[in-house]
Amino acid sequence: METSASRSRLARATAASATGRSAALSGHGAVLLDRDGTLNALVLDPVSGEPESPLRVEDVRLLAGAPAAVGRLVRAGFVLACVSNQPAAAKGLVTVQELLAVHQRVLDLLAAAGVALRTSRLCLHHPLGIVPGLSGWCTCRKPAPGMLLDVAGALGIELGASWMVGDTDADVAAGRAAGCRTMLIEHEGSKHKRLNRMQPDFRAADLEHAVDLILGERLETI
Repeated sequence: METSASRSRLARATAASATGRSAALSGHGAVLLDRDGTLNALVLDPVSGEPESPLRVEDVRLLAGAPAAVGRLVRAGFVLACVSNQPAAAKGLVTVQELLAVHQRVLDLLAAAGVALRTSRLCLHHPLGIVPGLSGWCTCRKPAPGMLLDVAGALGIELGASWMVGDTDADVAAGRAAGCRTMLIEHEGSKHKRLNRMQPDFRAADLEHAVDLILGERLETI
């Protein structure tokens, strides 16, 4: 598992042009997935009262249909990566180790269902954090595209042939900034993170619906 602490590969990543559609058919396109509200269920935050990221391993649950949807993308030849903002350690709510354990649980549940992501990037920073080293501005926290560019540089991904799939405005903004097509999942629990300031290329009810649209778009390029 990797976080976004390293910036050394960012310079090698470039947002590709629309000619990348043909690259997707030969396996160089990716689907970059947000995590909470896209792959796994949100949990009620006791402070805000809003659904947020799970902070305990025992609270991690995959959303219904998510493993099967991920599996379809793998079989279609897409590279899959998770890019997720995880600021709870920066806010002093949990430790970095606890955050990483939660993420590993998501990956383990996907693996138990027979699917695996190629890599992950987690942004642990928050501009209003209280923990030294995790607080302040960064280039990886969505809506910035740093995590997406990092994955592209590491794996040789054609971003113009790729998708950013997530349930918030920040996901759409990061995908656009990186040069991806964007898919907004209108998860009911995360509607407080959608202000309709960003217009995605497509909207979907859940990850299964998103994959239907992605593969339909892909078939049109054959």
